[in-house]
Amino acid sequence: MSKPLSGQKIGFVGLGNMGRANARHLHENGAEVIVWNRSPGPAEEAVKLGMRRAASLPDLAREIGPGIICINLTMTDVVEQVVFGPGGLIEGLHPDALIIDFGTTGVPQTKEFAKKVHWVDAPVSGGQVGAEAATLTIMAGGTEADFQRALPVFQACGKNITHMGPSGSGQVAKLANQLIVAQTIDAVAQALRMAELSGVDPALVRKALLGGFAESRILDLHGSRMVRRDFAPGGRATLQLKDVRLMCELADSVGLDSPTLRNSLAQWEKFVHEKGLGDLDHSGLFRLYE
Repeated sequence: MSKPLSGQKIGFVGLGNMGRANARHLHENGAEVIVWNRSPGPAEEAVKLGMRRAASLPDLAREIGPGIICINLTMTDVVEQVVFGPGGLIEGLHPDALIIDFGTTGVPQTKEFAKKVHWVDAPVSGGQVGAEAATLTIMAGGTEADFQRALPVFQACGKNITHMGPSGSGQVAKLANQLIVAQTIDAVAQALRMAELSGVDPALVRKALLGGFAESRILDLHGSRMVRRDFAPGGRATLQLKDVRLMCELADSVGLDSPTLRNSLAQWEKFVHEKGLGDLDHSGLFRLYE
């Protein structure tokens, strides 16, 4: 029985927690996946699963030709370097190749990238759990034609897939998501710590609140982490801070004056830099209130 991506060659750059899972899903859906990663370990693991490893970024681009290359990287400057820098994909990129950016990348930079090559910005929500289960929410920006080309890839990695509009629209939607996430983590942390300081079991408070208007995935999943003091990194706080900075830049550029967003930035800066806890899971913001 043919698999959805059978016969397709797809490149994948960036095999962190999210990228590793997405590349595996593409492979399991029948694609011939060719990977590149800055550190060799994850690429070697991908090879063990049946994928192939490219010797360099230009080699990967040349082998994919007019097909699709996915990138799953954390920082905007790294995206630019990997695609357009010396030794980057651009040195072997076919004019008809499509790049799908699964990371959270700056909005103005994304719009510039899309002027140079076929580009779909497709940041995701759902975390490592969603990536492993192929249930990610995917917010895509780009032309209708490029979105349709990318759709089979998205269907292998996610469930809730929305074409938001032209290039950059996916990143705007993701930053809206992160604005809610960053501030809700802070609110949940304060609520559970307030209960604890008042002598009420925070685990019971969480359980009770899950039945009311305060219910959310953050209260459910991250609230559980806070109660258990389990802050092993899934989504690192350093990346949450990066996203808060990007959303502050976007808010400034569109004229949104948000005191709560400025306070959120101050809290995450304090947690990551003053407290030096950036390698904890972002639910570890709870530690600010201990």
